[in-house]
Amino acid sequence: MNNEETEKTDLKAKLLNNFRDFEKNLNGDAAGIIHEKRKDAIKYFETLGFPVKKLEEWKYTNLTPALKHTFKNPLEEYTSALSENDIKDFLIKKENVNLLVFVNGQFERKLSKICSKNDNVFIGSFSDGMKTHRDIIESHFSKYVNYTNSGLTALNTAFAGEGCFVYAGKGEQISEPVHILCISDAREEVYFSQLRNLIVAEDNSSVNIAEDYYTIGDKHSFTNTVTEIFCEKNSGVEHYKIQNEGPNAYYTGTTQVHQEKDSRYSDTTISWGGAIIRNDLNSVFEGTNTECHFYGLYLLSGKQHVDNHTFADHKSPNCYSNELYKGILDDNSTGVFNGKIMVRPDAQKTNAYQSNNNILISDDSTIYSKPQLEIFADDVKCSHGATSGQLNEDEMFYLQSRGIGRENARTLLLYAYASDVIDSIKFGELKEMIEIKLEKKLKKGD
Repeated sequence: MNNEETEKTDLKAKLLNNFRDFEKNLNGDAAGIIHEKRKDAIKYFETLGFPVKKLEEWKYTNLTPALKHTFKNPLEEYTSALSENDIKDFLIKKENVNLLVFVNGQFERKLSKICSKNDNVFIGSFSDGMKTHRDIIESHFSKYVNYTNSGLTALNTAFAGEGCFVYAGKGEQISEPVHILCISDAREEVYFSQLRNLIVAEDNSSVNIAEDYYTIGDKHSFTNTVTEIFCEKNSGVEHYKIQNEGPNAYYTGTTQVHQEKDSRYSDTTISWGGAIIRNDLNSVFEGTNTECHFYGLYLLSGKQHVDNHTFADHKSPNCYSNELYKGILDDNSTGVFNGKIMVRPDAQKTNAYQSNNNILISDDSTIYSKPQLEIFADDVKCSHGATSGQLNEDEMFYLQSRGIGRENARTLLLYAYASDVIDSIKFGELKEMIEIKLEKKLKKGD
């Protein structure tokens, strides 16, 4: 056994021991529905372990650097020392926002603020939701995501205990956005966080959600997140994920969406921080006339590695999916895009589109792009494509001939290139924050 395999085995053994210790202290909760799924999931994690590069879905992403550290027990009680002043730069500048703050996987009540409150709405932590909406959580928990074929999803399910729970009851149009601020406090310890999120949008309801990830400190951290989203008939969910992790931060996350008739779901993922990032985004169309949009932007430098895997699973007829991912890669960075559209035999009248475009700023940057179509119906409109290249020198020359310096011309062109994804953000204050960050990062040396 080589050193890499030994490191993975050691961490796996430690986590299995952590789970056994956790079980001993559950008392009455050990018989609940949630824990029954935890116990089943830990068996799959014990069998599957952490993903390795010989797996087709992980052939371009090596998680070993993230697994060789001595992490704190993810189930250990933790009290954050962060104050409001420590997180003020991470907050969205809008008065009416539901703010949920998690630090190293633990809910920080004193830093959070909930403004949308009524008997048909819940916005809060997973653990608090279990006290007031247990039946709803138990009916949806681990129903949509599959942990039997993913060691990381199985691990998260086994350790599920904290994260966010958002519930929009029948007919509820939640006007105040939900900002989920996830912070890795890496100033003194090395943490492995297991966040579990559940979002339930019932008939004719809607909600806007922004997941935001930041790192404080220079030590290593690892966040493994699973988010399940249930979109019932005629519901709408707008979902944004912004990854601002530090250079020693690792992130793996799975978002699993279940869409029923006439529902609408939109996701925009912005990745511009982190050592290794892996995003799995999947939506299943379980009803007719459903609509789904996936947007992504990754802006990479140094030795950053971002891997985006998407899956639009068309099971029902008359559905629409649209996917646009764009990358800007500099230095020795690596991007991976693997997008799959599945059109099953009953999914006639499907419209599905997928595009992945990349600009390589440096000769040493790398992109692996693999758009895929699997079509088993004959009355469909589907297309996919991928491009990679460099900045257009003719366009650069045109701008420079108008008196614009080369670096400013470069920034303008890259900003225009990224604008298709940025414009998908309908949350004005969040969009403004991202536009400012994008402009700073595009300026050479920032």
